[in-house]
Amino acid sequence: MKHPEAGGAEVIIQEVFGRLADRGHEVTLLTGAFPGGAAEDRIGGIEIRRTGNTYNFNFAAPRFFKKHLAARGYDLVVEDLNKIPFFMPRHTDVPVLAIVPHLFGSTVFQQASLPIALYVYLYERFIPWAYRGCMFSVLSGTIRDDLLARGIPAENLRIIHSGMDHDLYRPSTVPIAERPKRMVYLGRVKKYKRIEYPILALPEILKRVPEATYWVVGEGDYLDDLRRIARETGVADHVEFPGYIGGKAKVELLQDSRVLAYTSPKEGWGLSVIEAGASACPVVASDSPGLKESVVDGKTGFLVPHGDIPALAEKLTRVLEDDALAASMAEEGVRWAATFNWKASTDETLALIEEILSGEDRGK
Repeated sequence: MKHPEAGGAEVIIQEVFGRLADRGHEVTLLTGAFPGGAAEDRIGGIEIRRTGNTYNFNFAAPRFFKKHLAARGYDLVVEDLNKIPFFMPRHTDVPVLAIVPHLFGSTVFQQASLPIALYVYLYERFIPWAYRGCMFSVLSGTIRDDLLARGIPAENLRIIHSGMDHDLYRPSTVPIAERPKRMVYLGRVKKYKRIEYPILALPEILKRVPEATYWVVGEGDYLDDLRRIARETGVADHVEFPGYIGGKAKVELLQDSRVLAYTSPKEGWGLSVIEAGASACPVVASDSPGLKESVVDGKTGFLVPHGDIPALAEKLTRVLEDDALAASMAEEGVRWAATFNWKASTDETLALIEEILSGEDRGK
């Protein structure tokens, strides 16, 4: 969670495995190094070891595990199969549980240069072979269907939804009508997330809601491009880039915003969408894998065809203009978010781990 580009996937790992550590299980997280990050660290009950970097961690991690960690005699290796596989079943005899937030598939070509995109795309093609016999924990039915299509047997897949910190994310006490006409994006600022779509929609929105603004909250390598797009579109005065905002300040921003705009073409699960719902902030999102499961269309927000800028502008404008509609969606979002909690996610993960280990015991 200390990594400068930490996002929803990192939240899930910390929340679930931090709770397992609090229950007395020994948990070590092997993760990528970054400038200023200590090689050895601890976050709550989780021991942290860092090695490699963004570009070579999938090679550095197996080497580090075999050299420094394998001798500890772990019962289970959990691979957060996030963006690129490490193929850990090929590096250890310990059973492996693969947790899959989402896979890129062909959307990687929208994010990376052709050589890197092709590299990631081809690596994903080896997943059915490399993880044959492993169990998978997936965030949504979308990811389950993706893995089924890739050849992973249905009996090896379990859907375990993310939870929600309801002590932190609470309904807003600010009535919708009193909030600024602010649209907000929260998360990593990456090209493939298509964060520029609300910027492209702004000229049409401003015709009916001249005070509308769009805040891009987060860090990432697409910020300069977004600033350029805002200037070229003529809406730079209506787009803010406040950088990373976390914790209570993040919740307060959601509580005081009119709508969360989330226009990614593919997500494993819209954790930010559920956080917004818990904070009584309506959502307008792309009708894309993952997001279409976290938004209840017409109730907690609107889904629009991905990349349809006129449709996006129309739905955002409706939420910005119509106080009664926005208030209704805020209330429904709170009810929807209440169905997700980290205890349930942790219990389901532990049950899956016990299933894996009991199978190993039977095998022995």
